[in-house]
Amino acid sequence: MQTLMADFIISLDGYGAADGWPGLWGMGGPEYLAWLDEQEEQVTLMGATTYRLMSGFAARMPDESWTVELTARPKVVFSSTLAAPPSWANTTLVDGDAVAAVRAMKRDSDRPLRTLGSLALSRSLLRAGLVDRYRVVVFPVITGATGHDRIFDGYPDVVLELVDHRLLDGRLQMLEYVPTVLDGPPGAGGSMTA
Repeated sequence: MQTLMADFIISLDGYGAADGWPGLWGMGGPEYLAWLDEQEEQVTLMGATTYRLMSGFAARMPDESWTVELTARPKVVFSSTLAAPPSWANTTLVDGDAVAAVRAMKRDSDRPLRTLGSLALSRSLLRAGLVDRYRVVVFPVITGATGHDRIFDGYPDVVLELVDHRLLDGRLQMLEYVPTVLDGPPGAGGSMTA
């Protein structure tokens, strides 16, 4: 059985993006970019919005090392609105139930799985008990006035066990957890579900 990592970059106040800020809030330093290149070969899972954004970056910046790497990786996009076949190389389109598809992929894939962005997809996979690891890279910015795409809105209550951490470029915090979804707050009689 393969593992699934939900993977996010966030501002300190929990946003995934902000109007007017450059990508990675302009703070993606050399150590962070090298760390990204070190990651094991994985199948990248995303929803239609993330697919449109990332394939657009790949089309506009085809020679950037990170877009070259992402283009070369196997990708699965879950969407009922995208036309088949997807135009981005090495992408498979799934227009059915994402939870059932990911459950089968975890059973049958020859590579680990990870999400890229895709907030609604990640939420549904976490609720279904399919997320084995949860990783966030916290960027030292607060984007209260311009931030959008709040990462954790709509999530169930989750207990996180820290299993790895790292400081990158002297300012970015990588935090990796094993998540356990709760039925409710622990003090209100909520119990943990796996």
